[in-house]
Amino acid sequence: MPKQCWQHEGAEPDYRFTLANERTFLAWIRTALALDAGGLAVVHLLPPLAAPSVQVLLGAALITLGTVIGAASYLRWRENQRALRNGDPLPPSLLPAALAAPVGIGSLIVLTLVLVTGLG
Repeated sequence: MPKQCWQHEGAEPDYRFTLANERTFLAWIRTALALDAGGLAVVHLLPPLAAPSVQVLLGAALITLGTVIGAASYLRWRENQRALRNGDPLPPSLLPAALAAPVGIGSLIVLTLVLVTGLG
């Protein structure tokens, strides 16, 4: 007997919850795209802040974070949808911390580079 697809588990949830879950997923996707665009901008549009390798590393870090957030947002959407269908509590999410910590650290790095470059 074939395994039942998770999309057919449990009962169909209230469409409002399904649509709210989808809106949240799309917000995470927009965030991932913004990180990708920010990474490209750091590499190609900013004037040199320090050694070129610093800009490339910072840009690559932003694009990598965008990739991780994009993939994780789908997994989060799927797990939320599964919980909604089965009447279970929504699972906890690490996405906010996974985004806030690197963005905060990256912001401090950029601030330091701006201050050093601007004052030096």
